[in-house]
Amino acid sequence: MPRWRRDEFDDINPSGDESYADQFQEWDQGDFAWEEHRRRGTGRRLLGCLLPVVVVAGVGFGGWKAYEYLGNYFGGETCLLRGDAGEEKLDPEQAANASTISTVATQRMNLPPKAAHLGLSTAIQESKLRNLTGGDRDSIGLFQQRPSQGWGTAEQINDPVYSASAFYDVLIEVDSWQTRPLTEVAQEVQRSGHPDAYADHDTEGDIMSDALTGATTEGVGCRLDPAADGDPAQVATTLREQTGHRGQTSASGVTVTLDDARSARTIAAWGVTHAAFEDITTVTLGDREWKRQRGRDGWSWHAASDPTGSDRVVRITVK
Repeated sequence: MPRWRRDEFDDINPSGDESYADQFQEWDQGDFAWEEHRRRGTGRRLLGCLLPVVVVAGVGFGGWKAYEYLGNYFGGETCLLRGDAGEEKLDPEQAANASTISTVATQRMNLPPKAAHLGLSTAIQESKLRNLTGGDRDSIGLFQQRPSQGWGTAEQINDPVYSASAFYDVLIEVDSWQTRPLTEVAQEVQRSGHPDAYADHDTEGDIMSDALTGATTEGVGCRLDPAADGDPAQVATTLREQTGHRGQTSASGVTVTLDDARSARTIAAWGVTHAAFEDITTVTLGDREWKRQRGRDGWSWHAASDPTGSDRVVRITVK
């Protein structure tokens, strides 16, 4: 069995105190194996210190990657709208309804973006941008219009294009509607029991109208689940009904040529916000494109793999 050596004893007893010798002599005479209990070398000590650090770092990195993955790919389908005043997140149903309200105003009826702002702010208060089948008394739809008050039949009001058009038909008859405060104008149209509540949604309406009427470039993106099989002809029909624009239909989608770049951005936003319901996979405007993705990248636009060649041409692709 290996024994302790005098030089090793001196290493741990630099003062030369011989009282330690008796103790070590007893150990030496017993079964104590000094070589098995000697101090580790520098390399082994360093490794012993670094190993826990490496393990902790590895666990931390793995945890961060897991958190990043969960944040990127989990959670509900969401659309992100960007305007000069900030950002708003909506689910696909709300985003599609908001886009319909906007395009009816600026594309079908050729009204200024201010109309879309007023329509959106009002609908946020009335229905949270959901096409409700019920409400106070006989109120229904995006604007909670009442058949009993002459807004149309229940079937008509449940059509978002009809209800938005009905709202704007009354709006444009209000004196100075483009310059008066939101609460005053919305109240003259809606005759609500809570007229001051419209003001709570003024900023939201402003952000959404910027994103959906082309004031903001690449103003909307949606992170969505994979598409099923879409129908280009159906996309073209819905586009015409909601925006008034006719597109050229092909086997892969619809291409629309607009008169100006802002209208093109409006139609591009329409394509993104309706992607969940029309199985749209890509929207391309000029040299930029939105591509359907489940992760956060779905909120953004990127360089187009196949540009349309003009900032007035929008190509909507379905699966």
